[in-house]
Amino acid sequence: MILGQSSPPHAAMLAKAARSTLDDVFRRAATRRPDAIALVDPPNRTDFTDGAPRRLTYAQADRMISAIAGRLRMLGLGTDQIVAMQVANTVDAVVTLLGILRAGLIATPLPLAWRQDECVAALGRIGAQALIVSGRIGPVDHRELAMTIAADVFHLRQVCAFGRDLDGIVGLDDLYDSRASAPLPVIERPINPAAHVAVITWDTCAEGAVPVARSHFELLAAGAAIALESRIEQDAVLLTPLALSSLAGLALAVPPWLLTGGTLALHHPFDDEVFMRQCRTERCNMVVAPAPLALQLSDTDAFKGRDGIKTAVAVWRTPERMAASAPWRDPAVALVDVAVFGETAVIAARRGADGRAAPLTVGPVMAPHGAGTLHVAEVARTSAGTIALRGPLVPRFPLPLDVDRVGKPPFAVGTDGYVDTGYPCTVDLTTRTLAISGPPAGVGDGYRAVLRTLADHAEEAEPDRARAVG
Repeated sequence: MILGQSSPPHAAMLAKAARSTLDDVFRRAATRRPDAIALVDPPNRTDFTDGAPRRLTYAQADRMISAIAGRLRMLGLGTDQIVAMQVANTVDAVVTLLGILRAGLIATPLPLAWRQDECVAALGRIGAQALIVSGRIGPVDHRELAMTIAADVFHLRQVCAFGRDLDGIVGLDDLYDSRASAPLPVIERPINPAAHVAVITWDTCAEGAVPVARSHFELLAAGAAIALESRIEQDAVLLTPLALSSLAGLALAVPPWLLTGGTLALHHPFDDEVFMRQCRTERCNMVVAPAPLALQLSDTDAFKGRDGIKTAVAVWRTPERMAASAPWRDPAVALVDVAVFGETAVIAARRGADGRAAPLTVGPVMAPHGAGTLHVAEVARTSAGTIALRGPLVPRFPLPLDVDRVGKPPFAVGTDGYVDTGYPCTVDLTTRTLAISGPPAGVGDGYRAVLRTLADHAEEAEPDRARAVG
């Protein structure tokens, strides 16, 4: 069993979510609006993966989640075993994630760009028991890839997939037509279920990929901070192109969608024409995009009609670039910056009247930013001159040694609860504001250098040719 601790931090400040799992929040939304549209596929789904685009009501999504959970348990997977997933950014990915959790298992979403070596190393490290994939993603045959991975990871007992031609693989598409699923066992937790690990994502260090365990509570806290900062209304329509393989992809999609009980529209990155069309046809209230693209959205046709769009969320995977970004000049649409500190935390702040990005400050981070009552994180500067974070949306513990068995350095959490992000910074002693002076040192630099180069190209491009860099 993988446990967080006896209770999550600051539980009183997130009273409604303090004992809720992601599945609990989904069930409440499904009970309230069973016939409302919950999930929407990219309209160009057939361009990058198998299957026609789907639109699921909450009732249909609920049945599919239970069907996936039932099949996983029928395959012999036991409570708290780890199930990996590498699924295109479609309805399949969301119901798979929630199906894994409903079955009492733990999900580890893998980056879509990872291939055999990365997947084998990661799944071997944490003892994953099953792998769920899309049949294909773009030109890559993930069925073949999954079978190759399973041959190299001896404890990977089951491979499941969506799509066609699944010789030797457990198919999942048929579950969409199922009207009944296997009964699920009652999952008994000796601690608060919200404090239990829900997902394991993957950060990087000098030694390679590092598993980062995050509880239901921590993920809901991150999503609640995004929802409050964005002022998302109940039943809103949210569009995201971020795959559910990272903290940013998860926190900016699943918890805000569940907490508002609205509609989550998925976009598989990236087709700018399709993305803009989705903004219009789905009448989106909030759109998420990598920062270079988000800053250009107000100049596009998608925003000119104002078809319900109230908030654009700019995702900064290179947060050191945020302070120098161009001001936002659209009075009708709010811009929310989200600084992504790897898999440690996402910090959201709404831009003010001057259109400039709000700086980080030493001390508590409240939601909404600056004037809220919900404490979501705390910022400090380490003696080494780097940014450290702790609080409700920051993981409190590395994986236990009986799970993370390789002996490589784990995700490092200090005895005081702070996680050093590695981002160098300076601090203004008068205003207590932090200025990020560069990317973290070490192996991450190469990845972030590529992102910065791509971001430069995106910023130079015409708005209708912008590309996502996230």
